[in-house]
Amino acid sequence: MNTINEVRSPAEIYDARFVPALFAQWGPVVAAEAELREGDRVLDVACGTGALTLAADEIVGPSGSVVGLDANPQMLAVAQRKPVNIEWLEGRAEALPLPDRSFDAVVSQFGFMFFDDKAQALREMMRVLKPGGRLAVAVCDAVENSAGYGAFALLLDRLFGRRVGDAFRAPFSLGDAGQLHEICREAGIEDAEVVQRNEEVRFESIDAMVSTERACVWTLGGVLTDQQFELLLKESETALKPFLTGDEVIEFDMPSLIIRTQKR
Repeated sequence: MNTINEVRSPAEIYDARFVPALFAQWGPVVAAEAELREGDRVLDVACGTGALTLAADEIVGPSGSVVGLDANPQMLAVAQRKPVNIEWLEGRAEALPLPDRSFDAVVSQFGFMFFDDKAQALREMMRVLKPGGRLAVAVCDAVENSAGYGAFALLLDRLFGRRVGDAFRAPFSLGDAGQLHEICREAGIEDAEVVQRNEEVRFESIDAMVSTERACVWTLGGVLTDQQFELLLKESETALKPFLTGDEVIEFDMPSLIIRTQKR
């Protein structure tokens, strides 16, 4: 198995470590919330390296089609290596380079938190949906609702101060159903539902989890010195011990909130 040091880019780190640990299992969940079915034409916004895109492609089958869109060309470069018949497209969620009413479903998982204009991104997703088309957008629930990640955030606060802890909390910034409803209303979506779903995070060891989080450019990448990283590894052995299984795998729940609606 590759180690972090052998992986060459942030996108490859994401695909090799984050996808199997916590993103791949969400693809079928989000696809189900969008009620994907055979023959659908589907758009995955902020597709990354394709965790949800691949799940959608399996469901729609050869009679359907899937487009994966991301603003990060490194992510798309990794996605394009996968042996699937998916169209990979570079673009921003706030200005989708796609025609009106061209998709049966639009899905997105764990990218919405990082969009510059979230209401505009939702408007764009609704624009490209056909009448009757379904939307499902997943974000991380609040970090306090994930016992493992909550413990890790508090450890970062204690060791290095709130600034570092909050850098790690960035992906959890939209873990509030009321806030999501407000963004939907701003986008002109009055009938959106927000549902909570749960899946497990699973890293092969505490070392693997901490090393992967440190390498993540969206949170702790470049934040910690080597000395701080060694301290974090040492202290994590105690702070994260409650989440170890018998074979030293680290495992805990990570809930998400999913916006879902249908275009009238």
